[in-house]
Amino acid sequence: MDKNKSVVIIGGGIVGLSTAYFLQKEGHRVTVLDKSDITSGASFVNAGYLTPSHIISLAAPGIITKGLKYMFNSSSPFYMKPRLDPDFIKWAWYFKKSSTKSKVKQAMPVIKDINLLSRELYEGIQASGDLGDFEIGDKGLLMVYQTEAARDHEMEVVEKAGEMGLVGKHLSKEDLKQMEPNVDFNAAGAILWECDRHTTPPLIMKRMVEYLDKSGVALHKNETVIDVSVSGNKITEVTTEKASYRADEVVFAAGSWTAGLSKKLNLKLPLQAGKGYRINVEEPTNITMPAILMEKKIAVTPMEGFTRFAGTMEFSGINHNIRKERVEAIAKGVEGYYKGLHVPEEAKNNAQCGLRPVSPDGLPYIGRPKNVDNVTIATGHAMMGWSLGPATGKLVTEIISGDKLSMDIAPFDPQRKF
Repeated sequence: MDKNKSVVIIGGGIVGLSTAYFLQKEGHRVTVLDKSDITSGASFVNAGYLTPSHIISLAAPGIITKGLKYMFNSSSPFYMKPRLDPDFIKWAWYFKKSSTKSKVKQAMPVIKDINLLSRELYEGIQASGDLGDFEIGDKGLLMVYQTEAARDHEMEVVEKAGEMGLVGKHLSKEDLKQMEPNVDFNAAGAILWECDRHTTPPLIMKRMVEYLDKSGVALHKNETVIDVSVSGNKITEVTTEKASYRADEVVFAAGSWTAGLSKKLNLKLPLQAGKGYRINVEEPTNITMPAILMEKKIAVTPMEGFTRFAGTMEFSGINHNIRKERVEAIAKGVEGYYKGLHVPEEAKNNAQCGLRPVSPDGLPYIGRPKNVDNVTIATGHAMMGWSLGPATGKLVTEIISGDKLSMDIAPFDPQRKF
């Protein structure tokens, strides 16, 4: 077990920073390279959920059919922009192959286990005081429905999750009113997942950057990695447009950009950017419970200082173009569930997006590829990047230190077959 390695982490999102956090705790010398100033991106705009209940991967049966139906409706919750990109076409084919009942069933306990590990690690970080005082909301998560079809769909998940020890509780309209007395729902009921938690990502990210900076981690912001040199079966140098870095170990945690980096190692990593949007409303909304509005696939989170409405999955390549119709769809969707709630124009105008790295089967890539000895891949978390950041960071640290792994990582093999 070597606890004194030099490690370069490419990527300063929640996965990269969590990896830096656990590595420096183990005594490794850590450098983080990020092409931004680490104040924006998917880690800042997500719903902030820690979600053991989300055991069904994105690649669920029927989702491709929905995707094809939505393909020409750019305001739909799940949007695939038609394009002749070989990587996207191959990924879509793998996605279709992964969308079977048996594969989804196989993935469920794995998704549950890594989520529970991550929730425990978040609570450990909170208890350590390293990031100062931040809240982990423990009221659970509401899956709010308007139709019987949505209710029945979630009750199936309740049954499957129940077999794995996770409890989902059905709430009538009256129960819902008791949980959120100051909110007037336009809904038929909800399912409450008490195992889930919620957080405020921008606050945690800011505190994590401050803590790592103080702890001796070298944070190089606004540096884009342009090349990776390989000699034999090792990375010998990582080059940015400003400098070059040598290290014992390299971690690829660059989110949606990791597929491009991996090509430099002759590693084909099926990965697509799934764009999500968020609207922050700073005016009081009286919302105290995080909720997913099922039919519209919109996440609602009361955060420290504002309420966040987030959602949509848009596959349109790597870009940060904000489609107004998608922002409008989130605002209208929210107003359709919360009577009397109005999303201000200013909040819509200030909407931001982030690119989630999506693997074809909805499971992350965590592990070493076969052809390069000193690199670890850590990406592909789809909609669970925030939830799984600390667990991924811990597992990567265990790989690099040669420690016993907290869980079996075989399902996350970066070179698994689809």
